[in-house]
Amino acid sequence: MTTQELDRADFESLITESDWDAPEGTTHFDSQVGFAIRRHCAPVLGLEPFASPEEYLERRRELGGAEVSRRLLRATGISDYFIEIGHRADEILDPAGMADAGAARAFEVVRLERLAEELVIDGCIAADFRAAYDRLLDERLERAVGVKSIAAYRVGLDFAPERPSAEEVDEAVARWIVQTTVHADAAVRLDDPVIIRHLLWAAADRACAIQFHIGYGDADVDLHRCNPLLLTEFLRLTRSSGARVLLLHCYPFHREAGYLSQVFPQVYFDVGLAINYTGSRSDAIIAETFELAPFHKILFSSDAFGAAELYYLGALLFRRGLARALDVFAERDGWPPSERARIVELVAWRNARRAYRLDDAAFAGGFQSAASGDGAL
Repeated sequence: MTTQELDRADFESLITESDWDAPEGTTHFDSQVGFAIRRHCAPVLGLEPFASPEEYLERRRELGGAEVSRRLLRATGISDYFIEIGHRADEILDPAGMADAGAARAFEVVRLERLAEELVIDGCIAADFRAAYDRLLDERLERAVGVKSIAAYRVGLDFAPERPSAEEVDEAVARWIVQTTVHADAAVRLDDPVIIRHLLWAAADRACAIQFHIGYGDADVDLHRCNPLLLTEFLRLTRSSGARVLLLHCYPFHREAGYLSQVFPQVYFDVGLAINYTGSRSDAIIAETFELAPFHKILFSSDAFGAAELYYLGALLFRRGLARALDVFAERDGWPPSERARIVELVAWRNARRAYRLDDAAFAGGFQSAASGDGAL
């Protein structure tokens, strides 16, 4: 989350997954998320519901970015945040900053691809890469609760699922280092499927909680290569590793994710990114997650990035959608209040505690959310 002062263009860029400005004469406020901000966030900042975009942004400027962020975060009811800062880390708060702004606890999630990029930036040679990566990953896992892969963005989820050999990894790293040397003025970016497979298997070997971006995302992603069913063989191969696989966001593949969470014991999922961006329709998405998935496999996530409004809406819309889904189930089939309350607890915090192996001292319950594509309720 950012506490920077945002002009209209900056703010609108944070409430869309597009990397383009709205066409001339239009606005990203004319969307489900834009209307949700005006309806639900405006009162938190002292405005009437459906204040105009101009009024809303003027009020934001009056309060200042830090105060806006504090108000919205502390109104979420979220007690624990899972923060992954592998994307635009210099623009957002780190876990400690999030904990302070939200009067909550915050835990780190490590982006696997970014760790590898850091090693190459620091001059690691191919022959040393595997050992250096193991050391760095172990060091970061001393304080992190899990890891995340953006394989969906970099190579698609249709990668070969088997563990690559040491020789294959060394050769791939050597090629990558040569490419970064040739294009020295370009950002170091890992998009080699052999190396990414090695990173994933390193995490599986450590029985990590492994987050995968799934489905809907920005314009960099090829959506047809982000279907979680493409991970089926990888899930078979890692089933007995002790790793937990957390499928993040999942829309429009949330039904596929629900199926995988049913048939594989290590798979959990959320619909985080979809909640804000489907707004008034988010109730339907949340209800659909309860079709095939065992209730002990469903997680909450806001997947908020940048704007504090997305954290607030993620919590509010998910609470509302979960309550409405359970009310419908009760109306149709007489689900008793005690059972509905138990399911809320599972999704709100018990499932996350189990998936991330957090003890009672570290995680006492409530909502939890992940920034930059990643977490649980």
